[in-house]
Amino acid sequence: MSLRKSMVNRGLLILTCFFSFVIQLCLASKTRHFKWEVEYMYWSPDCMEGVVMGINGQFPGPTIRAVAGDTIVVELTNRLHTEGVVIHWHGIRQFGTPWADGTASISQCAINPGETFIYRYKVDKAGTYFYHGHYGMQRSAGLYGSLVVEVGEGQKEPFHYDGEFNLLLSDWWHKGSQEQEVALSSKPFRWIGEPQTLLINGRGQYNCSLAAHVTNSSSPQCQFRGNEQCSPQILHVQPHKTYRLRVSSTTALASLNLQIGNHKMVMVEADGNYIQPVAVDDLDIYSGESYSVLIHTDQDPSKNYWISVSVRGREPKTPQGLTILNYQTTSASKLPTSTPPVSPLWNDYNHSKSFSNKILALMGSPKPPTTYNRRIILLNTQNTINGFTKWAINNISLTLPPTPYLGAIKHRLSNAFDQKSPPENFPNDYDVMKPPTNTNSTYGNGVYMLEFRTTVDVILQNANALATGVSEIHPWHLHGHDFWVLGYGEGKFREKDAKRFNLKNPPLRNTAVIFPFGWTALRFVADNPGVWAFHCHIEPHSHMGMGVVFAEGVHLVKDVPNHALVV
Repeated sequence: MSLRKSMVNRGLLILTCFFSFVIQLCLASKTRHFKWEVEYMYWSPDCMEGVVMGINGQFPGPTIRAVAGDTIVVELTNRLHTEGVVIHWHGIRQFGTPWADGTASISQCAINPGETFIYRYKVDKAGTYFYHGHYGMQRSAGLYGSLVVEVGEGQKEPFHYDGEFNLLLSDWWHKGSQEQEVALSSKPFRWIGEPQTLLINGRGQYNCSLAAHVTNSSSPQCQFRGNEQCSPQILHVQPHKTYRLRVSSTTALASLNLQIGNHKMVMVEADGNYIQPVAVDDLDIYSGESYSVLIHTDQDPSKNYWISVSVRGREPKTPQGLTILNYQTTSASKLPTSTPPVSPLWNDYNHSKSFSNKILALMGSPKPPTTYNRRIILLNTQNTINGFTKWAINNISLTLPPTPYLGAIKHRLSNAFDQKSPPENFPNDYDVMKPPTNTNSTYGNGVYMLEFRTTVDVILQNANALATGVSEIHPWHLHGHDFWVLGYGEGKFREKDAKRFNLKNPPLRNTAVIFPFGWTALRFVADNPGVWAFHCHIEPHSHMGMGVVFAEGVHLVKDVPNHALVV
C-alpha cells in the first residue's frame, strides 16, 4: 500500500507541476483587444490641410504594444464610404493564422464599407514592427501605425538602455491616393512625382523650415501657432543615458537616411532580429525596413541637436524631415545652433552597399541551411502592356484575382487563377545593363507552389528600366517568413557568385534591397502553411505589378474564418 500511495503522490506531484507550468504560461501571455474604425478625415500632416486615412480619429494610427507570446485581436470596421480596406501586420509571421496577414486577394477579401473583420494572431517574437493598408494605395493615404513587441517575461534583450522612442518615417503627397492610382494606370503614363514632405511620426513641415535660422533656405521659419498636427514631436532625453530608438519606414516611395547631430548610433536590431552591434554615423533605411539603434546622450547638455531624415536613391526634390533631440537640462524651445546633418549624396551607392554589408546576425542566431532545394531567379524590369507602363517579374506583371488565393487553393478552385507556374528564370542572353529590346510584357496571376519544409533560394536581379542608364532601388518584402540575406553583387548573377554567399552569419530580415544594376541573394525555409505575397515595397511599383505569390502547405491550414473567404 505504501508503494502504491507513494506512486500516486508522485503522479499527483507531476500533474500539479505540469498544470502549474501551463497556468504560468497562460498568465504570462495576454490577449490584447483593439476596436478600430478606419475612416477618411481632414488632417494637416505637414501644416497643409488635406484628407488622410486614419484610425479612430488618429493619424498615424494607434501604436500597438504587446509582449512576445501575446495574442492580438483587432476588430476592424470599414467606415470608408466607397472602398474596401485591409491591414497588413508587417513583419508578423502569422504562424497558424495566414488568413490574418491582411493582404487583399491573397489572404482575404477586402473588407467592404460598413463591414467588420476580426484579425486574431499571435506575436511570437520581440521586435520593432508596424502595420499598414495593403489594398490599392492606402499606405500613401496614411493608413499605417507602429507595432512594438517586447521580450517575454523572464527574457532579456542582449543590450541595455534607459528609455526608448519610436520613430515611424513616411512620405507625404498633397495629391490624394486615388488620383495617384489613376495617374499610374493612365495611358500615357503620368508619374506621381516626388513627395512634398517627409514625415516623422506623422509630422512634417511644408513651405517652411525648422532650420531656417541656420541655413540659407529661402523657406521661412516655421510658426506652428498651436498646430499640434504638424509641430515636431521632440525627443526629450537626460544627459549620460542610453536610449533605444525604434525606427521603421512605411514610405510609399522614398528611401531614407537618418542622422542625429553629433551622436553616433549603434545598430542592434533589424526587422525584429538581433544583429551584431555596429556603430554608424548615419542609417540608410528603405521602405518596409525597421531597426533599433542605441544612442548615448554624451554631448553638451546645454544644447539641443537635430534629428534629420533625407531622401536616398532618388534625386532629392523633397526637403529634409526634421525634429529635435532635447537635452532636458535646456529648454525644448531652444533650436540647435548648428545646421542639420547633411546626408550622403543621393546616388552614393557605395555608401549604401557598405552600410548594408555591415549588418550581420548576432552570434547564436539561427544559421541558414547550407544547401537549397529550389532556386528562383526574379528579373525586375519596367515594361509596357498595350501602351501602359508596368513593372514585371520575369516578364509577367502581377494582377491579383478577385478570389483570395488562400481560399482558392485550399478549396481547389482551379479556375480562380492561372494554374501555370510563373517562370523560374529569365533568358540567359538578356542584358540587364541595357533597356529591354522588346518592351512588351504580359499580365499574370500564377503562383509559385513551394514544397513544404524545403529550402528556397531567391535571386533578385535588377536591370535597366525603360530609359537608358536608369535602374532603380527596389526593397523587397516577404510575408509570412524571415529570410537570410546571403549577399549582394554587381551586374548579372552568375553561378560562381554563389561561392561568395555568407553562410556563417547572414542577417535574418523580412525586407531586403536590390541596388541598381545589381542582385541580392536570399534564402528561406518554406515552413509556414499559407499563401504569401513577395513584392517590391515601393507602393507605385507594387501597384504596377512588381510582385509574386508563394504558396506552401496550404492543405495544413486549419480554421480559416468564412468571412476571410467570402467575395
